[in-house]
Amino acid sequence: MQTNQEGPEVNDRAVELLGQYEIEVQRTRKGRGAIVCETDQGCLIFKEYSGSQERIELQNRLLNQIACAGLVKAEAIIPNKEGGLLVRDNDGSGYVLKTWRAARECNISDKEECRGAVRLLARLHESMTLPLDTPNLPTVFTAGKEYEKHNRELKRVRKFLQQKGQKTEFEIYLLHHFDFFLEQAVSITEEWKKYCEDGGGHLEAAKEQNGVSFCHGDYQYHNILKDDNGWFVVNFEKCMRDNPIRDLYLLLRKLLEKGNWPVALGAELLEVYEKERHISDHSRIDLYYRFGYPEKFWKIVNFYYNSGKAWIPGRNQEKLERVIAQEKEKQKFLDEVFRK
Repeated sequence: MQTNQEGPEVNDRAVELLGQYEIEVQRTRKGRGAIVCETDQGCLIFKEYSGSQERIELQNRLLNQIACAGLVKAEAIIPNKEGGLLVRDNDGSGYVLKTWRAARECNISDKEECRGAVRLLARLHESMTLPLDTPNLPTVFTAGKEYEKHNRELKRVRKFLQQKGQKTEFEIYLLHHFDFFLEQAVSITEEWKKYCEDGGGHLEAAKEQNGVSFCHGDYQYHNILKDDNGWFVVNFEKCMRDNPIRDLYLLLRKLLEKGNWPVALGAELLEVYEKERHISDHSRIDLYYRFGYPEKFWKIVNFYYNSGKAWIPGRNQEKLERVIAQEKEKQKFLDEVFRK
């Protein structure tokens, strides 16, 4: 193996681990939390991996399934000389080597690229079903339980703010609007829970007779790359056994927040997805409840509570003001696209 390191920031210890692969490294450079390698097998990326062995094996099975389906081009994990998916340094830290493209991220300001990203996602979901007898299948993720946890956290922070003596301007503003969003969060969670208890959840579970569906888990613009060869999806570390609609929700929420919840764009992107992959009645209701939950408000509160409270970034105030200002348009979007 030969390496030509570019810059002193490249992790020498990590680069040495590349000797455990059947590749010839020509150059390395520092990427975002990783080392990008130009090799005789093309452009690869070497990054630290903190998950379990079972987790990387599941990720690899999904990526192999996507490759076999041939609908979407996605990263692949390169095995080492012994066939392992990970290599470890002296302190036990794991590293994974994957295929990569020196491509740009999806431009979410370009409507055509947004449509392309949604179309790509539908095809990705068509490729992410594993057989029922797949070993070590994880348990099904339940978004409702996640929101119940969020609600407990919100109540804890509200109590903290109420009991706090001297409050900053941000804390006064936050507490003033807290009850509205907390009541919304609790109402949506309870309504969703009742729907599932009344049999709605069984509709989706019945579909697993033909296989187990997974989602990417972090389908955002920085994990959707594009170059002259087309689209390329990366970073499947957060893949999970959940309704694939989770990915569609995450992507659309980011896009719609940026444009102040435009009804026409949201409806159009849902239609683009459905032209490639049908959205069941249950999944549409699932999507509605995910949109309805005030997740952005929870994120702001969570960041505030778990960071140093002595200094509140001005950006946090701006984000909160934006969430409050957009609430009317968000409810209009939910009315037009779902409730009607």
